[in-house]
Amino acid sequence: MCPEVAAVSVVMLAFGDEPYLADAVAAVLASVEVDVELVLVDNGAAGDSVERALRGTDGRVRLLTPPTNLGFTGGVNLGVSETTAPVVALVNSDAIVQPRALAELVRALDDPEVGLVSGLVRLAASPDQVNTVGNPVHVLGLSWAGHLGDPVADHQQAVDIASVTGATMAIRRTVWDALGGFPEEYFAYLEDLELSWRAWQRGLRVRFVPTAVSDHHYEFSRSPLKMYLVDRNRLLFVLTCYSGRTLALLALPLVAFDIALLAVSVAQGWGRQWWKARVWVLSHPGWLRSRRRTVQSARLVADAALVPRWTDTFDTTQMPLPPGGGAIEKVLQLYWRLVRRAV
Repeated sequence: MCPEVAAVSVVMLAFGDEPYLADAVAAVLASVEVDVELVLVDNGAAGDSVERALRGTDGRVRLLTPPTNLGFTGGVNLGVSETTAPVVALVNSDAIVQPRALAELVRALDDPEVGLVSGLVRLAASPDQVNTVGNPVHVLGLSWAGHLGDPVADHQQAVDIASVTGATMAIRRTVWDALGGFPEEYFAYLEDLELSWRAWQRGLRVRFVPTAVSDHHYEFSRSPLKMYLVDRNRLLFVLTCYSGRTLALLALPLVAFDIALLAVSVAQGWGRQWWKARVWVLSHPGWLRSRRRTVQSARLVADAALVPRWTDTFDTTQMPLPPGGGAIEKVLQLYWRLVRRAV
């Protein structure tokens, strides 16, 4: 008798130019050891990229076309709502999963203590180098691609991580529903961090699975819209997910960082986006209170138990520090190491 094959629903979004979409779709459908369906959400793809990606595919692919661009958060939430399998995976439209990647993610979720998993995401242009093996969470609410540029050979052990990467991740549908999916107000960026942190708060582990391999056509960019969303969503994450005690202890460095960030944003040409992010926060107090109440009332684990999940060290290769930033970072590290015992 053949063993039962696990079912997994993959959600993929398409937006703008999609040069790798057809390859990404084909790779998902070529997955082995799983019964896979693909829900493709056309969030405003350019040209005929979606048509070309679907050409020759079978009934395992369903296309959703919302009337407007729902962002990554809204698009994924819509896609997940249309899935049927007990496990949901997210795969970027420029990520090419290896044949056994999805099966390995599904297998890792057999452990009921594990809530979210993500795989070994390699740089497509240099597959011997890491794109991310899970993303760190800085105590000030920042996040970045974990271990970018490291040799892949150095990351062959499964470990707990602070946050999955949305490029290639999986979650049981029951956990997704319990967590409420992504907050759609985020639109894009840091939503994977927010979901992961809330999983940790519910007592669920977040895990890196080195055998779930994908190749990501990764490009780091700094558009004004991206800087606005990353900065705003960092504030939303901190203000809704950190406990009151943690916020009080971090108030001084958070304010100091905000002032420093203003200077950096002006120097880099996105000062208007810095102001815009804070205007959004200040003009949505009702949403912040409601969201904070929802997140904090659902948590089962105190911040004190999550202290090891935070880092106090920036990755300067991805987040270059301004002049004098190194000294400021050392002061922050000393401060955090003094106050974290009181979290």
